[in-house]
Amino acid sequence: MMHMLIKIRLAELEGAKRALPTYFKILNGRETALYLKCKRLPVNPDLSSSEDRLWEQHNQALATLRTTELTKKPKISLLDLKLKLARQMLLSCELCERKCGANRLKGKEGHCRVLQSKISTEFIHWGEEPELVPSHTIFFSGCTFNCVFCQNWDISQNPKGGDIISPRRIAEIIERRSESTRNTNWVGGDPTSNLPFIIETLTYCDANIPQVWNSNMYLTEKSMKLLDGIIDVYLTDFKYGNNECAKRLSNVPNYWNIVTRNHKIARSQCEMIIRHLVLPGHFKCCTKPVLEWIAENLENVRVNVMDQYRPEYNAYDYEELTRRLNREEFARAQRLALDLGLSLTD
Repeated sequence: MMHMLIKIRLAELEGAKRALPTYFKILNGRETALYLKCKRLPVNPDLSSSEDRLWEQHNQALATLRTTELTKKPKISLLDLKLKLARQMLLSCELCERKCGANRLKGKEGHCRVLQSKISTEFIHWGEEPELVPSHTIFFSGCTFNCVFCQNWDISQNPKGGDIISPRRIAEIIERRSESTRNTNWVGGDPTSNLPFIIETLTYCDANIPQVWNSNMYLTEKSMKLLDGIIDVYLTDFKYGNNECAKRLSNVPNYWNIVTRNHKIARSQCEMIIRHLVLPGHFKCCTKPVLEWIAENLENVRVNVMDQYRPEYNAYDYEELTRRLNREEFARAQRLALDLGLSLTD
């Protein structure tokens, strides 16, 4: 039995190395984290230019990021330009696909109700996927979703909770934590509402540590473009296999179209681990289409088929969610993932 367990673990490690080669190179000091490259890529924007012109300059610089020899930090970097664009997006917020248009810089709340970024907690997490631990997780209060079964509902549905900590101070914590962790893991709630804060934090960082975007992936294409050149690994939460379940259980419109689009964009940018929480009674409508879509559309990604569902928050108002997953339901999901040839992690 022990010999079999060792073989399984070795196979999992090889799968992780195949799917996340650049991530492991950064950990071994043989590659530079993308955000550091972004900090060293010079740009010369006219900051009084129109937003469209700034995006044009951003995209031109981004196209050269992975092929340019970079040495010292320039006067104005691509990361600085990303920060300016991210802050401009707060004038009429379009960070997530709700595009509620709230002027957050003037204190107007949008759907997520996030104004100032608040940190619920930050700590070294040992409960993430094996290839990620120990992971320095930074949890933001607030979320762009309203999941009725959220296990972190006290964080995700309470954007006023948590502490206001400056980006410079968070950068100092990241520098210190980087000595004993494998990555910086931006999570929540969801990190999307806090994208400008995250970019500003990274302008103060110099640790060569991978950046992980732990998200529901309901971002706009502009937000995805800002993450390009910053994030080394997308740790995604792919919940639903259709728009109807997403609207009913998370109050999210047009889920499938947006999240599938963003998974393709994310995979074109960097490496990826995808989480799918198996919900009781949702194999045909959610688990099956999600896993089949991943197999058909994304190459060489890690997939975590998760059995951790338990009724929380408002789940008892939805009949199929009032119980835990049974053993056969999870085994069925795992069998499908293996039959599809997906590279599984846990």
